[in-house]
Amino acid sequence: MPTAPQTIDELYQALQENDRRPYGRPRTVTAEELAEAAEQFAEPRPLVHALLELQEAYTYGSEPRKSPVVFARLLTLFDEQPDVFDERLRHSLFWRFKWVANALRQLPEIPLASLRQWLTEMRDRYEKAGLGLQPYYGQAYQLAAHVGEDTTLAYELWAGRTRTRLSDCEACETCERALYHLAAGDDERALQTWEPVLAGKESCREEPARSVSYALLPLLRTGHADRARALHLAGYRACRRDPSMSGEVGRHLEFCALTGNEARGLELLAENRTLFDEVDSPLDQLAFLTGVEVLLQRVELLGHGALPAAGYAGRTWTVAALRAEVRRRADDLAARFDARNGTTAHTDRRRARLERAPLLDALELTLRTRGLDDVAPAAPAAAPAARTADAVPESLPELIARARTLDEQGHPDAVACWARLRTLLAAPDYAHPDDPAVGPLVRLRADLLTDEASRAGDRDRFDEAAALYEEAARLYDEAAAPGHAALARACALLQAAEAAGRAGDAEAQAAALTAAHPDLVRLHEETPGLTPYQEARLLRLRATALGLRLQVSGDKEHIAPVYTEVDLLLDFATRHDIAGQVSGALLLRASTHALAGDLPAAATEIDALLDRLKAHGPAWHLPRTLGLRARVRLGLRDAQAAHADLTESLRLAAEWPSGTVDTARLHGDLAQACMYLGRPDEALRHLTRSAELDLRHGSRTEAFCTYSNAAQLSLDLGRVEDCIALLDSLLAEPDVAAGELDDRLVAQLRLTRARALHAGEDLKAATAEFAALAAESAGWDDDPGSHAMIAAETAVLLGESGEFARAREAADQALTAHARAPRYEQLSSCLRELARLQAQQQGSEGLPGALAFLADAGRVADEARAAGYEARGRSLDSALAYEHGRVGAYAGEYDTALTALEEALTLVGEPGPDADQAGEWAECVRLAAAVEGIYLERPAPALTRLDAAVSRLTTLGHTEETEPLTSLAARLRDEA
Repeated sequence: MPTAPQTIDELYQALQENDRRPYGRPRTVTAEELAEAAEQFAEPRPLVHALLELQEAYTYGSEPRKSPVVFARLLTLFDEQPDVFDERLRHSLFWRFKWVANALRQLPEIPLASLRQWLTEMRDRYEKAGLGLQPYYGQAYQLAAHVGEDTTLAYELWAGRTRTRLSDCEACETCERALYHLAAGDDERALQTWEPVLAGKESCREEPARSVSYALLPLLRTGHADRARALHLAGYRACRRDPSMSGEVGRHLEFCALTGNEARGLELLAENRTLFDEVDSPLDQLAFLTGVEVLLQRVELLGHGALPAAGYAGRTWTVAALRAEVRRRADDLAARFDARNGTTAHTDRRRARLERAPLLDALELTLRTRGLDDVAPAAPAAAPAARTADAVPESLPELIARARTLDEQGHPDAVACWARLRTLLAAPDYAHPDDPAVGPLVRLRADLLTDEASRAGDRDRFDEAAALYEEAARLYDEAAAPGHAALARACALLQAAEAAGRAGDAEAQAAALTAAHPDLVRLHEETPGLTPYQEARLLRLRATALGLRLQVSGDKEHIAPVYTEVDLLLDFATRHDIAGQVSGALLLRASTHALAGDLPAAATEIDALLDRLKAHGPAWHLPRTLGLRARVRLGLRDAQAAHADLTESLRLAAEWPSGTVDTARLHGDLAQACMYLGRPDEALRHLTRSAELDLRHGSRTEAFCTYSNAAQLSLDLGRVEDCIALLDSLLAEPDVAAGELDDRLVAQLRLTRARALHAGEDLKAATAEFAALAAESAGWDDDPGSHAMIAAETAVLLGESGEFARAREAADQALTAHARAPRYEQLSSCLRELARLQAQQQGSEGLPGALAFLADAGRVADEARAAGYEARGRSLDSALAYEHGRVGAYAGEYDTALTALEEALTLVGEPGPDADQAGEWAECVRLAAAVEGIYLERPAPALTRLDAAVSRLTTLGHTEETEPLTSLAARLRDEA
C-alpha cells in the first residue's frame, strides 16, 4: 500500500479495492495495514469494517491461527458498543462464529475442551440474541465428524432442523450431508445428495470445487468415469494454487494417481508447489500432503522414484526423497490431531487413502495425454531398440562396417549402430581397431559427426547441422576420404541455405538455394574418385536444393530445372542399381508435379512408385510415399482415400525405429483429412498427437503451433475445459515460463485461453487475462492490428462486467491501433456491442456513453466505405442502424429507435434467396414491430408489418425465419 488512508472515505475505497484482489499474502498484508490505519479514526465503524476484511483474508488465506484473534477484537467491540453494529454488521459478526469454530478445529495445539467451550459460547450468544440454533448444531456435527465420534445423533440434530439466515449456504450444507453418506460407505446416496451442487444449481465461493474434489472417486467407483473426468477439469481449475483449498488440490492429485494419470499429477503438483510453504492450516496441510503422498507413492511404485518432483523450497527433490519427507510430516500431523482428539481417526483415514488401489488403468483426463516416460529427462544419446532381424553386431569392426553399409543404403537401422558406436567411443577404455578395412579413428569420428548433423537437420536446427557437417568434412580430409568430405560439405551448403529462411524470409531462402546449387555442382564435378553411392548422394542434394527453391518461391520458372536434375539422378541411380536413390528421385519428381500444380500427374507418379517399392523396396520409403500420396489426394478433395493412406502410413511407420518417418507430419495430415470428413473429435486427437511428437523430438515451435490449433479446435467444439486444461499445461512448460518461446506464439495461446475462460463463463479470469494481453500488445509496434483486436475484445469483456469507464479506455486503445492497421469489422462489432451493453445495463443513464460508442462505430463504417472494404458478414451500415434501434429501445427512446430500425430495413434491402440476409431482415422487422406494437402501443401497424413480412418470407421459402415473427404477432393479438 503506497500511502495509508488519511480519511474514512479513502479507507473504505481501499477496502473495496482490496476486496477485489485474490486471497493470499498480498491481500492479507494490505488488510493488516488497513486495519492498523483504521485505528486512527475516532469513529469505531471503520475499524469494524477493516477487522472484518482482515478476518476474511486470514480465513481464506489459510491462516487459521490469526482469524480467532481478530474475531475476539470484533466481539469485544460488539459487547462494548453494540450500537455501532447495524443489522448487516451484526449478521456478519454472528456468521463468523462458525469461521472461528472451523479455525480452531484446524489447529491440533488447541485442546478439545477449548473447541467444545467455543461451541458453548456460540450457543449462548445465539440464544441470547434470539437466533435459531441450526448453525450451532451444524458446527457440533462437524466437530464430531472431525474427531471421529459416532455422528449419528449429531447429524440428526443438525440435518433435521430448519435452516436459518445464519446457516451455511445450501451448497456447503449439501456437501456436508453428502460426506456423511460417503463416510457411511454409500457412494450412490452421496452422489445423489451432491447432484444439485455438481450440476451447478447450488454454489458459493468454495462450491462446487469442494464437492467435486470429494465426488471424483465415488463417481469412478459407480462407473461414471466420463463425468469424473469433466468435473476434474473444471473443479481443479477452481482450486489450483489456492492456499485455502489445498485439501481439494490434494484430492485431485490422488484422483490422477488412481486413474493412470501419474504424469499429469506431477504436472499439477509442480503448478501447486507454493502450497508446500503457503498453507498455514495444519488440517489443510494434512489433507494436501496425504494427496501428494498418494501420487508420489504410485509414481515410485511404477519404478520412477528418481524422477524430479516439485516440493518444498530450498532444494531439489526426487519423487522418492519428497515422498519420504511428505510421509514424515503428514504422519506427524495425523498423530498430533489424534492425540488432541483422543481417537485414531486421522491416522486411519490417512491409511485408507494410501492403501487405495488404482480404480482405472488409464483414463484420458486431458487432450495432452502423457505417461511417466514422457516426463522423464531425455537420456543422452540413448540407442533406439534394434529390430530382432537386424541386431547390432557385437564385434567392433563388424559394427563399424555394418553402420557404414546401412548408412549408404539410407537404412533406418543405421541409427542404432551409430548410437552404439557413439557410446563405445565415449568410454575411457575405447581401443580403435587396427584394421585397414575400418580406417583410422578420425574417419569414425567424422562418421559420427555426420550422423549427428543429420539428426540436427531433421529437427530444423540448420545452423548447428551446417557447422557439424563442416567439422566432419575437415576430419574426412584428415582421414584421406575426399568423397565423404565432399558429401559433408555439400550437406553443409544445403543446411546453410535452409537456415537463410528461418526468419520466414522466403525470398532470402530462395536466393540462398539458388546460390548453393552451382556450388553443389562444382563439388560434384571437381571431386575425384567418387563411388557410385557418393555420386548419387551429390546428385540427390543438387536436385533437393532446386526442389526446395521451387517450394519456397512458387516460381514456375524454377520447375524445369528441378526435372532436369531429377532425371540426372534417376538415370544414374538406375544404371548403378541404387534402389534408395531411384525411389528418392521418383519421389522428388512426384513432389515437383504437385508443386507445379499438376496433382493428377503427381498421383500417377506416386502410384507407380508405390508399386515399385512394394516389389523392390526399400520398404522404409513406403510410409513417406503414402504420406505424400495422401497430401495429393487431399488436394484432389479425396479425403477418404487420403485418410486410408495416412492410416496405413502410420501402421507401416511403427515397424521402423522412431525418427525414420515424420509421424508428427502424418498425424497432422490425418487431422486435416478428418476435418474434411466431418470428424473433428478424431482430428483433435491427431493434432495433439502430432504436437506431442514434435515436442519430444525438439521441434518446440512447431509443437506449440499445432497445440494452438488443437486448443482452438477444442474451443470451437465446445470442449471448453479441455481447451483450458491443455493451455494451462502448455503455458506451464519451463521454456514458456522462462520467456524462451516466441512471445507472439505464447500470446496466441493466452488469447485462446482467455476466450475459453469467457466461453466457460469465468468472466473475472477472462477479463484479467485480456487486460494483461491488451497492455502487452500495446508495445507491438510491428503488429498494431493484433493489438486492436485484443483491446477490442478486452473492452467488450469489461462492458459485460459493467466497467464502462475501463471499457471506454480499452476501446480508445483499439481505435488508435486500428488507425495504423485497420480492423473495420472487428472494431465495428466491438463498438456496437459496447453500446448495446451500456444501454441494456444502464438504460437512459447509459445512453450518452452508448451513443458515443455508436458514433465511433459510424466513423469506422465511413472509413471502411471510403477504403472500399466489404464486410464478410453483415453490412457495417445496416448493423449500425440496427444497433441504434436496439440502443434506443433499451434507453426508452422508442420513436428514435423505430426510425433507426426503418433505416436498417432500407439498408438491408428486400429479402432474397440468401438465408443470412433474410435472417437479418427478419430480425429488423421483429424488433421494429416490438418497439411499435409493445412500447409505442401501436399494435395495428405492427401487425401489418409482421403479417407482410411473414408472407414475403414464406413465399421465398424462409420458413424458419418466420417463427419469431409469428410468435410476436400472436402475442400482440392476445394483448389487443
